[in-house]
Amino acid sequence: MAPTQTETERLAAARKNYEAAVGLHRAGELAEAERHYEAVRQAFPRHPGVLHGLGLIRLRTKRPEEAVAYLAEAAAAAPQNGAIQSDLGSAYLVLGRYGDAARSFEAAIKYRPGDAQALLGLGDALSVLGRVDAARSAFERVLAADAKNATAHFGLGSLAAQTGETAEARLAFERAIACAPKNAAYHRALAETARFVVGDTRLPALEALAREGPSLGDAQNVELHFALAKAYDDLARYDEAFEQMRAGNALKRTLISYDETSVAEFFTAIAAAFSPALVRSRAGAGDLSDAPVFVVGMPRSGSTLVEQILASHPDVYGAGELLVMNDLIADLPDYPSGIAAVSDAALRKFGRRYIEHMRALAPGAKRIVDKLPANFRHLGTIHLALPNAKIVHVRRDPMDTCLSCYSKLFLGGLNFAYDLGELGRYHKMYEVLTAHWHGVLPERVLLDVQYETLVDDFEAQARRIVAFCGLDWDARCLDFSRTERPVRTLSQSQVRQPLFASSIGRWRHYEKHLGPLIAALR
Repeated sequence: MAPTQTETERLAAARKNYEAAVGLHRAGELAEAERHYEAVRQAFPRHPGVLHGLGLIRLRTKRPEEAVAYLAEAAAAAPQNGAIQSDLGSAYLVLGRYGDAARSFEAAIKYRPGDAQALLGLGDALSVLGRVDAARSAFERVLAADAKNATAHFGLGSLAAQTGETAEARLAFERAIACAPKNAAYHRALAETARFVVGDTRLPALEALAREGPSLGDAQNVELHFALAKAYDDLARYDEAFEQMRAGNALKRTLISYDETSVAEFFTAIAAAFSPALVRSRAGAGDLSDAPVFVVGMPRSGSTLVEQILASHPDVYGAGELLVMNDLIADLPDYPSGIAAVSDAALRKFGRRYIEHMRALAPGAKRIVDKLPANFRHLGTIHLALPNAKIVHVRRDPMDTCLSCYSKLFLGGLNFAYDLGELGRYHKMYEVLTAHWHGVLPERVLLDVQYETLVDDFEAQARRIVAFCGLDWDARCLDFSRTERPVRTLSQSQVRQPLFASSIGRWRHYEKHLGPLIAALR
């Protein structure tokens, strides 16, 4: 049957709106583009191009959850569209859903084998998932087609840094810089590969780039300030180093959102929800596996070192900083206030889901270490869902901890770290909450390790940690710097070196600059 005039007009209007939406989108007129996309969507709700466009607009305007919803619907409507699958992978990357991202990028590559965006995204996702060889292959496929792809060289350098191949990392970062000499992120990565020494050829390049600062944009200037701070600190030029820290942190703080009041309220709510009576009444409710070991504490407290000691044991798998616990907690209703209403069966299911994820990483390991420092917030949930899990809490001098945080640019999620006052107050909140956990959790599950004591009396403390985890002693734990495994944290270079004490008391070099931090920690 021939279409009626009304249907013809409807199709023509939709086509006109769609063409207008695409043109406006390309021109950066996102609000108007969205209006035209929505007009088409009224007539064709599952139009993949419209859903794709709406998803990209939400990704561009920093609404990644909404972007995933639109892009996933677009991918379902057009599963063989590699561009949609690739953009869905990019949205998953923003959310830290690396497994989902990898699957979307793999789907994109199936239909567009040479898609550089998908291959680079796949390399990034697989890198986080610890699939180093597959990630390397993805980056190398990009370079086979385009030898001057700076992002692929940078990806290879990051992989080499993870696995302790410092010379290879440095060479890859240098290649990335040769392809994109004004990318400060590449310069900062190169700066992290080794200490600066007098006459270091990396420093003039950083200082020359700094002279172009106004033209680089805020994000690149943040990278540059932190790279210079690292260089001047290594060279004991502490006043210059702090000025770069101050500038980098101040600029970064303008680019992020951090609501200190909401964080304080959340910490207070956690302590209120997990009372001693609740924890006692739900003892043994969860999954009874004794495989998990959680290493927690403030960032830059020594948690990577503790994980590396444990991962050097043949019966232990070091899984790195996992977001599994966060993802599972996100599914709990009214967390944390609603925890008392969660049934024993639901806690067992929660624990079982966690164990299933960990076992997929290391099927034969006797113990599996999850080293996400921020899990200190969730020790109550961890204990209810996994009552036989061991928790190693690493402590360090607050001044050294906070200065180390302030001196580093984090990948994301540590938005409390870019202002000295906010950083110090966050540390105080952390201290109050960890003291609460000591009051409600059984001693058998929670062990404090003081970083300075670990450095001073290493073998005795290493033996104490291993024994706490229910393992026989193995001398390989003393030789942790030789253990070959990917390490993605900012401490990846330190754990490749023998134990050193030079970072203890480092804050004294900067004492005259740290007034707001000192006041906040009182």
